[in-house]
Amino acid sequence: MTQGNVARLPDRGIVEVEGPDAASFLHNLVTNNIAGLEIGQATYAGLLTPKGKIIFDFLIYRRGEESFLLDCASSVTSDLTKRLSLYKLRAKITITDRRDELTVGASWGTDADWPSAESLETYDDPRYAPLGRRYVAPADFWDRHPEASEGSAARAYDQHRIALGIPEGGRDFAFGEAFPHDACFEALNGVDYRKGCYIGQEVVSRMHHKGTAKSRVAIVEAPVDLPKGGAEIHAGDSPAGQLGSADGQRGVAILRMDRISQAQAAGQPISVDGLEVTITTPAWLTSRDGT
Repeated sequence: MTQGNVARLPDRGIVEVEGPDAASFLHNLVTNNIAGLEIGQATYAGLLTPKGKIIFDFLIYRRGEESFLLDCASSVTSDLTKRLSLYKLRAKITITDRRDELTVGASWGTDADWPSAESLETYDDPRYAPLGRRYVAPADFWDRHPEASEGSAARAYDQHRIALGIPEGGRDFAFGEAFPHDACFEALNGVDYRKGCYIGQEVVSRMHHKGTAKSRVAIVEAPVDLPKGGAEIHAGDSPAGQLGSADGQRGVAILRMDRISQAQAAGQPISVDGLEVTITTPAWLTSRDGT
């Protein structure tokens, strides 16, 4: 594996949920099936408001029979710990912010694990196979692999994620504003419609069965560097969404695709801050949507 395909992800953190009731506790809260998760496997999921909007998204790795690691944005580990604690009640669990003890890394572009070390826990990214593998390691592990800790390594991973059109909460959709369908949770293996109730389940199920979601994830490309994330995207004269993660000439956005289609049919430009851009549906979403 080349150096450019391994990166520590400093913008990710770990929250651990541990105890005899950990599996049932998480299963009853989040969008995906946790009860059936095997040790060493991971899944993608979200924690929602009662109205069905995403307040946290994370990868959940089953570390042991009674231990689960939630890989989330490092900026929300404290908030996530507090929120989960509100639901604890009499559940026999402990919820701990491990951001300062455990770190997250990723590798991509090869089937081989990197590197072989007892202190490193690794699993396939459950959202989309080309994303590669995920790693959890003690903070000092990366001192022995400085090439993976450089800013250029983390940027290379971000470029890889953006090229695949994979959204991340807090960057490509605002927590508390987007529904799972907006962020295409179903296409990224982030929601199980067959499991029992969880917070926000009724709204999510209704949107799924009625097919009312209009926003979808898209890749945005321009002939020159895109502006920073947050810039408004227009379909003709109509607002269609905001640019999320962007690096160079490519970015990710969640867009009102009905407005994009209408503008394209009318020969109107799609633009960001006056810069004309092209919109592409990610391969993982094309295969799920059949578009």
